[in-house]
Amino acid sequence: MRLSIILPTYNMEKYLSRCLDSLLAQDIPEEEYEIIIVNDESKDQTLAIAKEYQNKHSNIVICDKKNGGAGAARNSGLKLAKGKYIHFVDPDDYIAKNVYGTLLDFADKNELDITAFIFNKTKRTDWYETDTPPEKLNLEKVPIMTGTNYIANNNYRNTVWWYLINRNFFDSTGLAFIEGRWMEDSILTPQLFMKAKRMARLPLDVYRYMIVPNSAMTSKEPEHYHKLISDIENATFVFDGILKKIPENDAVSKKCKDRLHTRQQSFVFFLLVRLMKSGLPIQYIPEKLEGFKKINAYPLNNFIGEDFNGLSYRILTALFNQEKLMYPFMRFFRGVYRPAMKVIG
Repeated sequence: MRLSIILPTYNMEKYLSRCLDSLLAQDIPEEEYEIIIVNDESKDQTLAIAKEYQNKHSNIVICDKKNGGAGAARNSGLKLAKGKYIHFVDPDDYIAKNVYGTLLDFADKNELDITAFIFNKTKRTDWYETDTPPEKLNLEKVPIMTGTNYIANNNYRNTVWWYLINRNFFDSTGLAFIEGRWMEDSILTPQLFMKAKRMARLPLDVYRYMIVPNSAMTSKEPEHYHKLISDIENATFVFDGILKKIPENDAVSKKCKDRLHTRQQSFVFFLLVRLMKSGLPIQYIPEKLEGFKKINAYPLNNFIGEDFNGLSYRILTALFNQEKLMYPFMRFFRGVYRPAMKVIG
């Protein structure tokens, strides 16, 4: 079997059919790939919809499990996977038609551990045609590199759905998704990269990342919001261990480490933005900053640069790096932001 597509699903009745229809509209026979739907104890009709599709398509596998979050669901899917390659897909997103054949052929021909591709962020629900017809692509000039080189030279994406991964390579790393926390792919992705000997980015338009209201990463529910803040903090500290394992014995390794340090500080930046918008007491923040100082994740001296260079980033970073200015600014912001959100909501 060539491919295992893993869908961690929780309360996805609004989106699952669209996602599955796109995964079934591909240029490879159904017997050459499987779609593993991991139902994470959904409370809606997600499981019923999955079973309807399973009754019609022999390549659909259902794993029905107790709720454990996206990381645990992905790990469960990995244990069942039989394909040579793995692709994780979020069920509120979808895939362009007839793209997997080109993606798999390219990965096979070049013996790749990891293959990246093009994605588009959209609100459209009917963007099924790829913007890059495979027959018009010049694939001979696509550079092959190590994962360390890829990090060093690309503002890489944290999200695991942006990559096709060789399953034997994945298994050989001994890595798995952290369970019970958000940011699980932000932690896993760079660790996979640094173990990859052969990686490439294919100029093929594959993935539709849907802008969905009240998604896991945009929900403003207080309990969820505070949990997300805690998990971003955890990812920041996990990254410290990742950074310490990177040697600086050549220019590529040093550049890779610098970019990952920037990524770590981006976690702190966006954590502070979320804290600013949250109802958590301002007095809660200094304790967190003291912890970040110990691992060189704060002040944000490595954040502004090639990857994050917009005006809003620069202004907020200047404020966040001056604690005497940051706390009054946060109080002022909350005084304006929270009443405005109540009016809008």
